[in-house]
Amino acid sequence: MRRLLGALGLLTLLYGCSGAGYLPYAPHALNPSAISALVGDASQANGVPPGLLRAVLMAESSGDPSAVSIAGAQGLMQLMPGTSASCGIANPFDPTENVQCGAGYLGSLLHRYHHNVTLAVAAYNAGPGAVDHYGGVPPYPETRAYVVRVLNAYHSY
Repeated sequence: MRRLLGALGLLTLLYGCSGAGYLPYAPHALNPSAISALVGDASQANGVPPGLLRAVLMAESSGDPSAVSIAGAQGLMQLMPGTSASCGIANPFDPTENVQCGAGYLGSLLHRYHHNVTLAVAAYNAGPGAVDHYGGVPPYPETRAYVVRVLNAYHSY
């Protein structure tokens, strides 16, 4: 019984921190081939590994271009309004613009952290200021779970 409870606890940590958990594809998600096309184009244009970009996209929105977080992040890559504005995108819910902007931001984080994927993913979730302040992955349970979830998905693509 303890082993079962431990396994369930680990799955909860790996697949989501919220009550909703991680869904492979949300009810309003784009189909997998549309996501693959968006990811392929954006990863090539921004120098981000396609598996990493897909892992972040799926962790952020489960493929739903209309997703909005409680904090106000929007679209497939869950861009904050300031990030969208810095990319110059008019509609953060447009899948192409959103993924291109998110890929550019993720690419800049990979560059900033010398291609350390763990730190770039942590910064995508918690912000680069938090990663810099703590000199690594911040001690926030949500961010730590997010990093594990994204890295596991990345390695499986």
